[in-house]
Amino acid sequence: MSSAPCPSREPPRYLSRAEAEAMEKELLEDYRFGRQQLIEIWGHACAVAVTKAFPLPSLPRRQPTLLVACGPAQTGAIGLVCARHLRSFDYEPTIFYPKRSPDPLHRDFTTQCERMDIPFLSYLPTEVQLINDAYNAVVDAVLGAEGEGTEGTEPCAATLATLRHVRIPIVSLDVPSGWRAGPGDSGDIRPAVLVSLAAPKAAARRFQGQRHFLAGRFVPEELRRKFGIRAPPYPGSDCVVALGPPGGAPGGTGTPQ
Repeated sequence: MSSAPCPSREPPRYLSRAEAEAMEKELLEDYRFGRQQLIEIWGHACAVAVTKAFPLPSLPRRQPTLLVACGPAQTGAIGLVCARHLRSFDYEPTIFYPKRSPDPLHRDFTTQCERMDIPFLSYLPTEVQLINDAYNAVVDAVLGAEGEGTEGTEPCAATLATLRHVRIPIVSLDVPSGWRAGPGDSGDIRPAVLVSLAAPKAAARRFQGQRHFLAGRFVPEELRRKFGIRAPPYPGSDCVVALGPPGGAPGGTGTPQ
């Protein structure tokens, strides 16, 4: 991974699920952000975070391939937008989206990816070495914060079972898929990179990977103060900023060589 500016020394505040839902509700209802607008903002920011964690010249494989695994809910839609922006940033994403949402917004995002010639996998290889050999990293947009209680349902369960064994780095969007806010499970996926959306969530306290980004520059200052969101200054015109993991532990697995 690339070197990065020193993250904030002040620990971030982690929002409970109820607080995160309340803040998103205010963004939608009081500040009049549209659902499509939020998904677009977050998807773009996640793609920018990927470029900062894995700049094109640093990738270990000649082809800048990435696998984007998407679920059927909002995090999956964010993954679709992330893939589209990664394609415009000259990466080569492939999408695995086994359970497509009937939501018209999600269908629109899917069509945009298809029209940009981003390939979709019809199945995810259970032989993880095929994934390790084909891609530089995996973007985990399977469940996110909305996934508690659904990680055992198909096709998410099979996807997570595979992601638990990949050796290439995983980039999780908002909340690593399958994680709960409480103590960790030894069977959890272990992302190398986490991109928190709007504010870090309670589950992120357990994150011990190499890079933690916050994608919350768009959040109005009054709302940041209300929910106690603390972050270092965003560099220049960047839409993401690096945070330090809890305790500052470097931890994590799967750094590209």
